[in-house]
Amino acid sequence: MRVAVIVFPGSNCDRDVAEAIAQVTGKPPIMVWHRETTFFDVDLVILPGGFAYGDYLRPGAMAARSSVMRHVLDHAKAGGLVLGICNGFQVLTEIGLLPGALLPNAGMKFICKPVKLKVTRTSTPFTGSFTKGQYLDIPVAHHDGNYFAQKDELSRLEDNEQVVFRYENNPNGSINDIAGLSNVSGNVLGMMPHPERAMVHGKTRGDGYKLFNTLMETIR
Repeated sequence: MRVAVIVFPGSNCDRDVAEAIAQVTGKPPIMVWHRETTFFDVDLVILPGGFAYGDYLRPGAMAARSSVMRHVLDHAKAGGLVLGICNGFQVLTEIGLLPGALLPNAGMKFICKPVKLKVTRTSTPFTGSFTKGQYLDIPVAHHDGNYFAQKDELSRLEDNEQVVFRYENNPNGSINDIAGLSNVSGNVLGMMPHPERAMVHGKTRGDGYKLFNTLMETIR
C-alpha cells in the first residue's frame, strides 16, 4: 500500500495521519510538500485535517491552488484513491472533486468531541468492510464542518448514493446530517471526522483503524 500525505503550511494533523498509516501498513507514507511539481506512483493520496494556510480567506481555498493539486486531480481522475479529512474535505470541494461547500458550524463555535457516524454507503474502497447502517465512533474537531449543497445538487447526491456517513446527532448543522461523501465512482472520499484519532484504545482497535485497514485490504 503506497500512500502519499500532502503537507500544507500550518497543518496540524499530517503527522497523525502518517502515524495511523504506519500502524496499519507497517511503513510510513511519503510526505509530499504542497509546492511539489512532480508526484510519486502511489495507491492512495491523503489530504489531512488541521488548518491549512489561507483558511482565513476560506477554508481550503488557497490550499486547493497549490502546485501539487493538479497531480491529485489527475490521480483521482485515473481512478486512484483520495481521502480528504476535515480540512482535506474542504479542499476536495474547492478543487471540484466533491460537490458542495463546508460552512461555519451552526452556533459559530469550534467543536471537538466524539461523534457517532452511520455508514450509509458500503460500495466504496473505504467502507467495504462495514455494513450499511453500522455505527462508528470517530471524533470531530472543526469550526467549518457544516456541509451545504444546493437543492438540485443535494438531490443528485442522494439519488447517486454518494453520502457515505451521516451524523447520528448532528453537531454542526450539516444538511441531511452529512458527515462524509464520495464521488459517484467511490474512489474519492471526504469526511469531517478524524479517523486517525480513532486508532487504538488499549488493546482494542478503533473504528479509524478499521477504515484504514479496509483501504489496505482493498488495495491488496
